[in-house]
Amino acid sequence: MGTDASRSAVSPSALDVLLRPLHRWIFRDPARRARKLLRFAETEADGARDLSRAAELTVDPLLRRLYLRHAQDEFRHADLFRARGRALAGGSPAVGWGFEANFLAPGERGLDDLRVEGADEAPLLAFLHLSEKAAAGRFAMYRSVLAEDPLTARVFSEVLKDEAFHMNYTHVQLLRVSSRGRLQLWKARLSRLWNAYLRAAAALASALGTVALLAQYFLLLPVFALLAKRAERREPQGFLPARNAPPLESQY
Repeated sequence: MGTDASRSAVSPSALDVLLRPLHRWIFRDPARRARKLLRFAETEADGARDLSRAAELTVDPLLRRLYLRHAQDEFRHADLFRARGRALAGGSPAVGWGFEANFLAPGERGLDDLRVEGADEAPLLAFLHLSEKAAAGRFAMYRSVLAEDPLTARVFSEVLKDEAFHMNYTHVQLLRVSSRGRLQLWKARLSRLWNAYLRAAAALASALGTVALLAQYFLLLPVFALLAKRAERREPQGFLPARNAPPLESQY
């Protein structure tokens, strides 16, 4: 499927369109762009390993071939993202720490939650379909905000050609292996919403914890330090014998 076809087949979600200015700001900085591409590479590689394991576990020969094809694509995406990320970072595999806004621009984060051990085919395919659909929409948005970096935009275009195929084959195979495929999709959607809530709750708890620690450090600790200094000034200088010391008549 060519680039033009991928443009017509995949479109960003309404939320991503609404957050387009924020996505543009996130990818505007080259260092942050490099970090995010390297993060995408890690996610793609992890997903490829999980899909390879799914290919080993399935008893369906068609799904085995499709999972292996999918895994090969994910490994190739990891190489593309890693190569471009290192190029933006000046050839260094590490580009340091910085704010990446991963909650708002997560890439193909859905595969982080992929569990293939003991999973039935239908729930796994439903999960994969929704994850690939969400990732394709995000990558389409990232590509659209990278007009000033055509090389990185080209990487997303290359990845999108495969994402459209992954999104389509998982839906077709879900309907093939299960007569309740649409119900599985709704269950997978609810699971993704629950996981999104847990991630948001964890992010909020982390932010509140950071604020509480900063408040203790900058507001409470100076008060205790001031009280300690005032108490120190009231203490006499030099060596003083202990008050009410017992007579030194024995070792006890």
